Amino acid sequence: MYNLSRYKEPDRVVILEFMKKNSFAMLIGSQNDIPSATQVPLLIDERDGKIFLIGHIMRKQDHHLAFQKNPNVLALFTGPHTYVSASWYENPHEASTWNYMSVHARGKLNFVDEAALVDSLRRLSLHYENNNNASPTVYDNLPPADVAKMLKSIVGFEIEVSSIDHVFKLSQNRDEKSYD
Repeated sequence: MYNLSRYKEPDRVVILEFMKKNSFAMLIGSQNDIPSATQVPLLIDERDGKIFLIGHIMRKQDHHLAFQKNPNVLALFTGPHTYVSASWYENPHEASTWNYMSVHARGKLNFVDEAALVDSLRRLSLHYENNNNASPTVYDNLPPADVAKMLKSIVGFEIEVSSIDHVFKLSQNRDEKSYD
């Protein structure tokens, strides 16, 4: 991560809003020095001044097995990104680059009981269905047999975030004309 002050957003609220807007995050862990990663939709909660990431993954897959043995996790939130050609700069002989926005949230992943999993599924489905309770895909409208089958194949988790780092690299290092 480019840890340069010019690429940092000083407002924590802006960073959290970015995470919420780009909540399909990559969870990265490792088991026996072998990395494991999976992308999952997350809920971002704030409680008592702390940030929690809530979601679920499929049971008995590499990511589940990795987090059972090593709960340390990196959640990678990415947003808009694009190639920036040096041909657009005032001085086209500078290097081309890539502009992007990224947040890294680190913490420990804890698996939750079935009641917490069900609560997170309710909240996730409502969130992604724009709080439309009438949607046939929200948790409470799913057939009980389908729900029972689904609950056997997934495991819920909560991550208490211990640190957040980010880069919002958007050509802040360019002269005004090149930046525009």
